[in-house]
Amino acid sequence: MYKIHFFLFIVFNVAILNAQELQSKVIINASRINTTVDKKIFNTLQTQLTNFLNGRKWTSDIFNENEKIQCNILINLESIIEPTVYKASIIIQAARPVYNSTYQAALINFQDQDFSFRYVEYQPIEFNENRVQGTDALTANLTAVLAYYAYLIIALDYDSFSPKGGDIYFQKMQNIVNNAPESSSINGWRAFDGLRNRYWLSDNLRNARNNILHDVIYSYYRAGLDKMYDAEKEARTNILQALTQLQAFNKEYPNTMFVEFFLQTKYIELVGIFKNGTTNEKLKAVDVLSKLDIANAANYKEDLK
Repeated sequence: MYKIHFFLFIVFNVAILNAQELQSKVIINASRINTTVDKKIFNTLQTQLTNFLNGRKWTSDIFNENEKIQCNILINLESIIEPTVYKASIIIQAARPVYNSTYQAALINFQDQDFSFRYVEYQPIEFNENRVQGTDALTANLTAVLAYYAYLIIALDYDSFSPKGGDIYFQKMQNIVNNAPESSSINGWRAFDGLRNRYWLSDNLRNARNNILHDVIYSYYRAGLDKMYDAEKEARTNILQALTQLQAFNKEYPNTMFVEFFLQTKYIELVGIFKNGTTNEKLKAVDVLSKLDIANAANYKEDLK
């Protein structure tokens, strides 16, 4: 009996160790930093942030190894504001698998230009969602920003698999925004910090008037991309419907941050989806996409002739 209990104890703990949601690769790029500081510190930071993202339980669900969400975090250090305080930009990328294929569809590919933080080598990398601000705002901002994007990645992934499945994690993002660290060196958490920042992205995804955006996410991925293998025509119809809904939303609420956020890096994917469609499907796709993704309007017209 003891051996059985001991075996179950080991299995249980192995399951816990493999239960985390994220499989994140973190890269710290310090090439722009001219300093006499030993750059080994940035390798330490990279390791600590990787462990923070991959080792923490962000949800109450258990993920198998093959279910973990693949994501990349690139932190470009721009300058040293003062000793141990850095100004940086951060690029967040995440993808989810498409059913019956080896294709990974992008969930997020976003660059946040307003990231400043304090870091002392080997300092604890901690985050308490009930006390986001911490004792030092710039130290707290390091994990607040990472936690915000961890919840965003998870929320988008959940939304892409079930209708409004990410609601609880969009709320956790909003909680971080509401309790964000405050300092003259910290930007991105407030409405007046700009038009394309963490505040507005969270607002777009939490505002009740924007519920259609969650329908767009689900229709595009689960009812669209996931059906491309078994029911290609139905999949294209669902994707076109999602894009049409997004266009109607954009017409009613122009310049909403989410529209540009959602379409980033999807040009090649969208051309691939509609290239094999009927002439009518192509015409409708070009019409919708030319209005949503103005920068690529001419390319859609050329590639979907």
